[in-house]
Amino acid sequence: MKNDIPSFFLTFQMFLMKKRSTYYSPLVLYVNKSIFLLLFLFLTFDNQAQEKNIESIISDISGLTYEKTNEANNYDTYILYVKQPIDHFDTTKGFFRQKVYLSHKGFDKPTVFVTAGYGVYRNYKTELSELLEANQILVEHRYFGESMPDTLDYHFLNLKQATADLHRIRLLFSSLYLNKWLSTGISKGGATTIFYRYFYPNDIDVCVPYVAPINKSYEEERIYNFLDTIGTDECRNKIKNFQIRILENREEIIPLLKFYSIGAKIKYSFLSLNEAFEYAVLEYPFSFWQWGHHCSKIPADTSTIEEITEYFISVSSPSFFGDNSIRQLSSHYYQSATEMGYYGYETSEFKEYLIELPTDTNPMALFYPFEMIDKFDGQLLKDVNLWLKTSGDKFIYIYGGNDTWTASAVPYNEDVDSEWFILKGKHHGNARIKSMTSEEQEKFIATLEKWLSIKISSIKN
Repeated sequence: MKNDIPSFFLTFQMFLMKKRSTYYSPLVLYVNKSIFLLLFLFLTFDNQAQEKNIESIISDISGLTYEKTNEANNYDTYILYVKQPIDHFDTTKGFFRQKVYLSHKGFDKPTVFVTAGYGVYRNYKTELSELLEANQILVEHRYFGESMPDTLDYHFLNLKQATADLHRIRLLFSSLYLNKWLSTGISKGGATTIFYRYFYPNDIDVCVPYVAPINKSYEEERIYNFLDTIGTDECRNKIKNFQIRILENREEIIPLLKFYSIGAKIKYSFLSLNEAFEYAVLEYPFSFWQWGHHCSKIPADTSTIEEITEYFISVSSPSFFGDNSIRQLSSHYYQSATEMGYYGYETSEFKEYLIELPTDTNPMALFYPFEMIDKFDGQLLKDVNLWLKTSGDKFIYIYGGNDTWTASAVPYNEDVDSEWFILKGKHHGNARIKSMTSEEQEKFIATLEKWLSIKISSIKN
């Protein structure tokens, strides 16, 4: 009977979550609360008996397989594989295994739900998990890494299906972790956290997306304005002049890139090396600001071809447009092209230097190792942006002041109960809680304490 309690409680919990917005009479509410309390006390007793044996509990969850990992920390850690429907609304389409990392700290602890936007190749602790000494569930995104169906039907790679994956995992663990739940993710994973909250607003208590772009259209034009205004006039001119210098010296640089590609085993069949070269030149300012490069490091006019080529590769390598990169990011490109939107490259200032790429339109930074037949549908972006304006409560947004993706950040809005942290001078890779000023950290902790009704120790930098 003991092992049946989590599944029974899960069913009851699912019922309450689905009916949370339904009106009940006071008597029904009282009965529901009484049953809930009794179940809670019963389960608490059961959890205390099994506090040191999480493995026996997860082994009882239907549709889940696992293996224990040996991490040198004070967590019990597991790799889980959750059986997920390819189509949550028609299970006759088949199933796939979704990879999940579980780091168990205690049944009485909060739980941090990490919504990765890509493949997950190792377990890691997020800042929130360490700060709150929380359990952590790290979910690999469908159609990435090991979480791939046998047959890739990209029609089922959409945010409605991806967030349904998360919701199902949330319900599987709802009977084990009864404390507060937070969700978090970085970049596309942060955007996934926002979309997850939109589709399932009752699943999570607090969301902390990092550097998360929520675009407004297929071609996010706010990025162009960002690149035209970020930094000083002098720095932006140095960036543009470097791009022109690279293009002007293509005949000397491309042979060097060819030998570099041979050594790095980079192949170009979806794009030619010459096309990849021009894309990489146009990508340069985007990457420059996204990853926090410095104007003082841009090579001087007296630098050799070898020196400027080496620097060029370090900031915006053509390998990003090689076959391996395009294959690895194919699911990401599909989502961007059909639902999430992306960015393009302005070419008007480089018309006389570009040979391979069109200059009458802005080429998009989207590439496919397959025939792309699906069209962009912007309705979800419209709906989510509107919902965030009116109902986007209990979010803590963290962005870098110099990060290109901050161009499509969720705009500040005093009409919702959320907080924004735009970290001055920080970029896509270091806009984190540990990089906040002491005043920002104090405000961040105070916000969490208020929303979670807990006391939090100081942040360890």
